[in-house]
Amino acid sequence: MIDSCYVGDVRDGLRAFIAAGIRAQTCVTSPPYWGLRDYGVEGQIGGESSIAEWLGVMVAVFRLVRDVLADDGTLWVNMGDGYNAGTVSKRKAPLTDVDVGGWGDAEIDGGARLNEPTLKRKDMIGQPWRLAFALQADGWYLRRDVIWHKPNAMPETVNDRPATAHEYLFLLSKRERYFYDADAIKEPVTGNAHARGNGIKIVETRNKRSVWTIPTEGYADAHFATFPTALVEPCILAGSRVGDVVLDPFMGSGTVAQVAQSLGRKWLGCELNLAYVELQKRRAAQRGLELSP
Repeated sequence: MIDSCYVGDVRDGLRAFIAAGIRAQTCVTSPPYWGLRDYGVEGQIGGESSIAEWLGVMVAVFRLVRDVLADDGTLWVNMGDGYNAGTVSKRKAPLTDVDVGGWGDAEIDGGARLNEPTLKRKDMIGQPWRLAFALQADGWYLRRDVIWHKPNAMPETVNDRPATAHEYLFLLSKRERYFYDADAIKEPVTGNAHARGNGIKIVETRNKRSVWTIPTEGYADAHFATFPTALVEPCILAGSRVGDVVLDPFMGSGTVAQVAQSLGRKWLGCELNLAYVELQKRRAAQRGLELSP
């Protein structure tokens, strides 16, 4: 099962990994946001009728992830936010005055709109923090919120609030003490390179800060924005050792698998949508990876 993707419901895949006794050292993933994308699959995660129902599903999924992780394992979860439209009516195309909180036209399929009855129209959903607190309440240790700053964020046609240029990346752990390689992701201190007498420059480093400026990345075969490799890399470096298994229960186009392989790690994933699995296979063929049929 190692270095392969389970095709089907993520909960079934995680249960299969648990039954097989597989342990992953870290999990790096971007789960389906509530109400963002229609995958065209009955019972898909993200299509729940309310944010509370979605949170319940997410907690159950990550409870299974916790059982797959090693005792000193970590979880890195990427999540963006959106705004409450307060209606179930379909969105007109192209988008003009709809407040979607930085989600671009190409990322929103089927004209769906967020309609959370407990919120007012135009309220920010607060989806990332709701998820983080729900996981914390379920027993996870919430260790860090990282701001993913997008210098090339998609423009928004809004004039009553600042445009969105960030998402969140949460670091969680199973236990109070866990594996974390801070040295592997230390960052240079700008302007503090010193030259020794032999002319060799020594660059001072510091503990990685909690704001990461990383451009979004596209993938030629995908119509949606993919997980940037530069966002995934420090998570894997800090959360695992060479030879460890890295888990992504929502594999999408396979970025986490690609980065894990390039860093000498093994990988494991789940994916529901067959179209995405085909993307993974093409990407894997280019990168020397293997995916299960």
